[in-house]
Amino acid sequence: MSLLTRDEAQTRSQLLDVQRYAVDLDLTTGDTTFASRTRVHFTARAAGDTFIDLNPARLHTVTLDGAPLDPATLEGNRLPLTGLTPGPHELTVEADMAYSRTGEGMHRFTDPADDETYLYTQLFLDDARRVFAAFDQPDLKAHFDLTVTAPTHWTVLANGTTTHHGDGRWTATTTPLISPYLVAVAAGPWHTVRTDHRGLPFGIHCRRSLAPHLDADATELLSTTTALFDRYHEKFDEPYPFDSYDQAFVPEFNAGAMENPGLVTFRDTYVFRSAVTDAERCSRAVTIAHEMAHMWFGDLVTLTWWDDIWLNESFAEYMGYQTVAEATRWTHVWTDFAAGRKDWGYDADQRPTTHPVAPDPDAVPDTASALLNFDGISYAKGAAALRQLTAWLGEKDFLAGINRHFTRHRFANATLADFLDNLASATDRDVHSWAAAWLRTSGVDTLTAHATDTGTPAAPTWQLTVDRDGTRPHRITVTTWDHTPETGPPTRRDHLDLDLPQDRPLTLPGHRPGLVVLNDQDLTYAKLRLDPTSWTTATATLATLPDPLTRAVLWNTARDLVRDGELAPAAYLDAARTHLPHENDLAVTTGVLGFASRHVAGVYTHPDDRPAALATLTALCRDLLRRTEGLSTEDWTRGQGGAHRTDAHPGLRLVAVRHFIDSATQPATLTAWLDDGLVPGGPTLDPALRWRVLGRLAVLGAVDEAAIDAELTADPSATGQEGAARCRAALPDLDAKRRAWEAMFEDDTLSTYLFTATAQGFWQPEQTALVRPYVHRYYQEAPGLARRRGAALATAAGAAAFPAYAIDDEALALGRAALAQDDLVPALRRRLADQLDDLARALRVRDRQAGAATG
Repeated sequence: MSLLTRDEAQTRSQLLDVQRYAVDLDLTTGDTTFASRTRVHFTARAAGDTFIDLNPARLHTVTLDGAPLDPATLEGNRLPLTGLTPGPHELTVEADMAYSRTGEGMHRFTDPADDETYLYTQLFLDDARRVFAAFDQPDLKAHFDLTVTAPTHWTVLANGTTTHHGDGRWTATTTPLISPYLVAVAAGPWHTVRTDHRGLPFGIHCRRSLAPHLDADATELLSTTTALFDRYHEKFDEPYPFDSYDQAFVPEFNAGAMENPGLVTFRDTYVFRSAVTDAERCSRAVTIAHEMAHMWFGDLVTLTWWDDIWLNESFAEYMGYQTVAEATRWTHVWTDFAAGRKDWGYDADQRPTTHPVAPDPDAVPDTASALLNFDGISYAKGAAALRQLTAWLGEKDFLAGINRHFTRHRFANATLADFLDNLASATDRDVHSWAAAWLRTSGVDTLTAHATDTGTPAAPTWQLTVDRDGTRPHRITVTTWDHTPETGPPTRRDHLDLDLPQDRPLTLPGHRPGLVVLNDQDLTYAKLRLDPTSWTTATATLATLPDPLTRAVLWNTARDLVRDGELAPAAYLDAARTHLPHENDLAVTTGVLGFASRHVAGVYTHPDDRPAALATLTALCRDLLRRTEGLSTEDWTRGQGGAHRTDAHPGLRLVAVRHFIDSATQPATLTAWLDDGLVPGGPTLDPALRWRVLGRLAVLGAVDEAAIDAELTADPSATGQEGAARCRAALPDLDAKRRAWEAMFEDDTLSTYLFTATAQGFWQPEQTALVRPYVHRYYQEAPGLARRRGAALATAAGAAAFPAYAIDDEALALGRAALAQDDLVPALRRRLADQLDDLARALRVRDRQAGAATG
C-alpha cells in the first residue's frame, strides 16, 4: 500500500477544503465484507489533481459531480481525482470493504461464549480507508453524517447520539468538524448501562456475555467518569464539545483505548471478570481520564501532522494522572506512574531508536514512520516532561496557556509552535528555551548526589552538590533523612526545592544526613545515583520510609542500577526479599515484583542461577501470603472494590498469589490449588487464576492437552480461548511447539489476541533448549508474516513472538543480520531494533556479573 507522506498531505490540504461526508454502511451483507457508500462534499481552491484514500475488497462505482470515473484507476489504496476545477465538488464511492481480525478498520468478532457477533471501527492512524473513502489526514476535518444498516437485534453506537428507524436502520447526529481517523462505529447486541449528567447522555457498553461483570462495576465506572468530566470542566474554559459520552468496551482491541469523540472504545479486559487489585482499578480510571482529556486535546484541537502526536498523547497521559489524583479516591496515582509506567519511557529513551518527545518534522515523513512514535517516549516521558513543566511554570500559568490553545484552535488543527506560543503568552518564563531543552532532545539525564561534612564540630554544616550528566534544566525536590540503626526508622530532616544546574553547592546546617533522596516527589525525568552513605541507608531502611512515592523513586534507582550493570541482579532480589514483605503500597509491590520476575529472574540472571532466583521470589511471595492470612470474605469483597488496608490488604495477597504461581518450580502446590479451586486462606481460583496456574503447570510439564481442553469446556469465553492457546503453546513437547508455530506463522487466521497468547506460551525461560531451532526460523519467517498481515500483527510478531529468552551471541548475531534486511515492515523493524538492544543489554549485565564473580 502507498504511504501518505507529509509533503503529499500538505499539498492536498492546500488544494482542498472538505466540508462533509455522508457515509452509509450496510453490515448485513455477509461475514467477510460489508457495503460502504461514501458521498463527499469538498471544494477545490484551484485547478489540480489529487486522490482520495480507499482500500476496498471490491470497488463498484465512482462518480465525480455526477460523471462516472473508472474504478480500474484505483491503484493500491489511492483513487486519483484528476482535472479538478476550482469550486465545489461531490464525489460518490460505492464499495465492499473487508472485515478485519487484527483490530484495524472494521474489526469483526464472534463471542465464543454465546455466538453473538460484534463490530467496531479502529481508524487510527490511516485506516479510515478500510471503512469508507476519505481524504485521510488529520488536517482535513469535516462534518460526518453516518447511516448504518445492521441486524435487527443489534444496537449501533457512533460519535453522536444514534436513532433507530426500524428494520435495523440507524442514523447518527451530524458530528462537529473532526478528522477522518476519529470517526467511530460500534455495532452489535450490546449490553448497556446509561445515565444522564450535566444534560448529556452517558453510556457504558459491553458484550452480553460480560453483562454481569459490567453491572457489578457500573457504579464505579460511571461515578469515576462523571467526576473526571466535572473536574475537566473546572480546568478547561471550553465546554465538552460533543453531544454524548459513550464508552464501549470492545473485544480484541489492540490498544488500551481510543479517543473517538463521543464514543471512546476500550479493550474489554477493563470489564473485570476476575479479581483485580485496587491498583488495576486505578489504572482503569487513568485510562478513562486519559481518553476524556483527548476530547479537548486531540479531538477539539487536533494535530496538523503526525510529528505532533506527542501533543495528543503526552498531554492526555499527564492530564489523566493529574485529574485522577484530583477528582477520585486514587489520590496516590503518581506513585502508580512512578512504579509502573515511567519505566516505559526510561527504557525506550536508552535504546538506539530513541527520539525527541517532539521529533523534527523531517523525522516523520510519512504515516508509517509516525506510527513508530507511539511508544514510551510519546506517552510516559512526555507526561513526565509536562509534569516537570508544570512544576517549573506553575499550574495556574500552564492551564491558562492550555485554555488559550483550546480557544484559538477549537475544531481546527494546531502545531507544536502554536502550543508553545499559547503557553508563552501566559507566563514571563522562556517556554521556548525550555521546550528546546526538553522536547527537542533525546536521552535520559543522570543526577548524582554528593554530600560532604563541612564546618566545625561546634558548628557542623554539610554541603550538597548534584552533578548533572545531561543538558536539561531540572526543578526537583530533595529530602534528607537522619538515621541511626539503633534508633529505628529514618526521620526526615530537610525538604528542599532545588533548580539544576546549581550555581554553587548548597550549604546546610548540621552533620550530613544518612540519606539524601533526589527528585523525591518524582517531579522530573532523570536517572538518579545516590552517594554511598545514602545507598547503604536506603538498602537498610527502604521499607520504613513513610511515603510510597519516595520508596518508588528509590526502587527505580535500584532498577536502573541493575539495567546499567552496576548492581547485581541477585542483590536486587535480596533487597526485594528483605523489604517487600513489609510494603503496603500495591503499585510499588507490583512494580518491584514485575521487574524482579520478568527481567531479573527471566532475563538478567544466568540460566544456571535462575532456580535460586525463583526460590527467592517464591519465598518472598510466601512471606506476603503469611502476612495477609485471615482475610474474610468481606475483606476480599471490599478489597476488590478498592478498600485500603495496611495490615492485610487483599490486593497484596492477590499480587503475591500471581507471582507465586509464575515463579513456582515444583508443581505440587499449584496442582493442589487447582484441584481444590482455592488458595488456602483465599482467594478462590477464579478463571484468570485458574488459567494462570494451568499455564505454569504446562511450562513445568505437569498437565496435558486433555486438562487444557477440560478447562476450556468450563470456561469457553474469549479469554478462555486465549488461555487455552497460551497453555497449549507452553507444553514442553515438540509436537505442541510445532503446532503452535504453524498457527502463528503459517495459518494466518489467528486474531491478534490469539496470536499474542500463543506466542506468550511458546517462549519460556525453562525451554530454551527445546525451542532453539525456532530462533533461526523466527528471523526467517517473521518478515513475511509482517508483510502479509499488516502493522498490528507485525507489532505482535516483534513483541510477544520475539525469542526474548535466547540470550547469547549467536542469537544476537542472527537478529542483527535480520535487521539489516531492506524490506522489513517498519513496525517489525522498530520492534526488532528495540528487542535486540534489550538482548544486548542482558548480555552485558550477565557478562559483567560473570566477570565480578571471577574477578
